[in-house]
Amino acid sequence: MNHLLRSLTFLACLALSRLGAADATERPNIIFILGDDLGIANVGSYGADRVKTPRIDALARGGTLYTQAFTVPLCGPSRAAIMTGRYAFRTGATNQDRTGLMKPSDETMMPKILKTAGYVTSVVGKWGQLPLDPAAFGFDDYFKFSGSGMYWNTQERAKTYVVNGETKPLRDKEYIPDLMHRHAVDFITKHRDRPFYLFYSLSHIHAEILPTPDSAPGSKNLFADNVAYMDKLVGQLVDELDRLKLREKTLIVFFGDNGTGGAWADESTIGGRRLAGEKGSMLEGGGLVPMIVNWPGRTPAGKVTADLIDSTDFLPTFAALAGAALPTDRTIDGRSFAAAARGEKSTPREWAFVQLARTWYVRGQGWKLNEAGELYDMSGAPFAEKLVPPDTKDPAAMAARQRLQAALAQLNPAGGILDDGDGTGRHANRAANKKKKK
Repeated sequence: MNHLLRSLTFLACLALSRLGAADATERPNIIFILGDDLGIANVGSYGADRVKTPRIDALARGGTLYTQAFTVPLCGPSRAAIMTGRYAFRTGATNQDRTGLMKPSDETMMPKILKTAGYVTSVVGKWGQLPLDPAAFGFDDYFKFSGSGMYWNTQERAKTYVVNGETKPLRDKEYIPDLMHRHAVDFITKHRDRPFYLFYSLSHIHAEILPTPDSAPGSKNLFADNVAYMDKLVGQLVDELDRLKLREKTLIVFFGDNGTGGAWADESTIGGRRLAGEKGSMLEGGGLVPMIVNWPGRTPAGKVTADLIDSTDFLPTFAALAGAALPTDRTIDGRSFAAAARGEKSTPREWAFVQLARTWYVRGQGWKLNEAGELYDMSGAPFAEKLVPPDTKDPAAMAARQRLQAALAQLNPAGGILDDGDGTGRHANRAANKKKKK
């Protein structure tokens, strides 16, 4: 009997070890590509009229395209939500300047969580308004530049870049996006035998819009040139994954950090129509961004979904796919869509929350309710938002108000860290900053 028990115990342990090994092989490499100032009207698969993105469109055809993915309408607070999985009224990242005050002792970012599951991590590109350097928040490797929209050393702020603490000069004819690409490829090549997480934070298509290495002399459409170059780099990265035989082991998520920059919003149309709002706006064009999820053999190919996505969702999703535990000493606002990424049945979230400075809204399917209690009929989105009269008797509108008001009451943003800035989300205190500079 004892011999039989020992045999059964051994077989059970062997089965569990094999199960664990199988689970480990399912953990994907994770590449999160973040376009800068890239709205849905700047991506071909969303119907963009004036630009072409064939390689990004190929990712959409081979994966799942989300039509209802929302984030904060400015880059710093948007990145803070993505990296922490938490809303601004919890982290204090309510505006660009306050984002830079976050501390590793207060907030745990993506790399520290994934490293507990054995992932090696890198960030390549814009670190933006995020504080300190990437290593302070747990990244094993990094390539970063100062500011936004850095391309050539003819730009005053693009004279140097930093690789793992070493400041390097940007030489004549060197193009920062190309250097970023090479660093990203070197990282995945070096670590191809273990699971990795790459946060690929693009320069494109943030202003200053300059000629790319592919721009024809005297090009009349530098904006389209920059979109095309971004698309080419995304394609080249996919090609490298194929070359390294890592493609089927790698989840790629393509996302925008906020809507199209104001200077190009008028010409960024879909079906000849301009979106309502743009970068920095609390209208649809500010926070609605492109999102494509592609994991060959796992993510459904050619699927278009209206499931709601919130920018805080990436942290719990990547943790779930990696088999990493989430922090238990703080509220994680994100909701995992790992099941959907694996092609399994999932229950999508019922609303997304967006906050910038002292304004916020909850976005449900077809409706939006903001901090002022204004309810909007979003049936015309992303081109129009119709304010619903407060005394409406329409049953659908009344039910929507009740649902979204309950969500806001649960969150209670006004009871969290309040914004102390100028209200735009760009500055903690513009007047004080100007005085300091003088």
